[in-house]
Amino acid sequence: MSGSTTTSTGSTPPDTAPASTGSARWWFRPVPLARVAVFRVVAYLFIPVDVFLTTAWVRAHADVPTDYYQPLIIGKLLHLPTPTHTVVLVVQWALVVAAVAAATGRAPRLLGLAVFLLYGEWMVIAMSYGKVDHDRIAFLVALAVLPTIGRARFRDRRSSEAAGWAMAAVLVAVMLTYFLAAWAKMRFGGWDWATGSTLTRAVVRRGTDLSEWTLGVPWLLPAAQWVMLVFEFSSPLMLLVRSDRARIGLVVFLLGFHVMVYAGVGIIFLPHCIAILSILPWERLTAARRPEFGATVPATAAGG
Repeated sequence: MSGSTTTSTGSTPPDTAPASTGSARWWFRPVPLARVAVFRVVAYLFIPVDVFLTTAWVRAHADVPTDYYQPLIIGKLLHLPTPTHTVVLVVQWALVVAAVAAATGRAPRLLGLAVFLLYGEWMVIAMSYGKVDHDRIAFLVALAVLPTIGRARFRDRRSSEAAGWAMAAVLVAVMLTYFLAAWAKMRFGGWDWATGSTLTRAVVRRGTDLSEWTLGVPWLLPAAQWVMLVFEFSSPLMLLVRSDRARIGLVVFLLGFHVMVYAGVGIIFLPHCIAILSILPWERLTAARRPEFGATVPATAAGG
């Protein structure tokens, strides 16, 4: 993915002029490679945590009768193997080893692609038994686009259009996770979802000491449902965020929302929260140190 910026003193005929729309500029707005370098480590090192803690239950599918396996559409199309005991263990350990190796930054395209494919298979194994979680989409997108960037180092101050496209793709996936969640609420529950007792049932079933008091305030939880819908339907506004301060504020708001949900009903979407971290200007962590590369050298793509 590359697209260098060039200048020309001559005129270009209208029928051959390259497109320079606001949309194209948004998708390929350069970002520092240092941002990618830090986020890549965060994303790849999260995978062992995810495999052994948050999705440890997937390991149990190794001992589930294969007759219960109902593969997702992608599993059918690609003819992925049925999760036998051996298959599950091989995928688990290959994924962990590949993720740790990818976190070093070496062979970013090869190891990054391996991590994406193995994690995708891990998700097929996880979600082919009757339950499909929606909190993995943005993280999967992040794993898919990281290998397209190539090398990126912590003190690399160069701007990269390839990195800009990758980070934009993750941001769009984060946004769509919220927007499509609201769309699903309307599709299956209609406006009755907002006026119903969805959050009340959630607090009754999974409530904590921090949330059970809300059951005694009749209007509060229905109002919270309306607020949630407004937030999710207005999520495309996050695509307008540009400044570092606004990015940090957006991340604090989104993570605060998920922490609040976890405090109230014990549910947190960790992979989605990791994808949210891609929004942060991580390059500021190394801004005070002597740059490894020139701070003003543009880079539309890094070497593989």
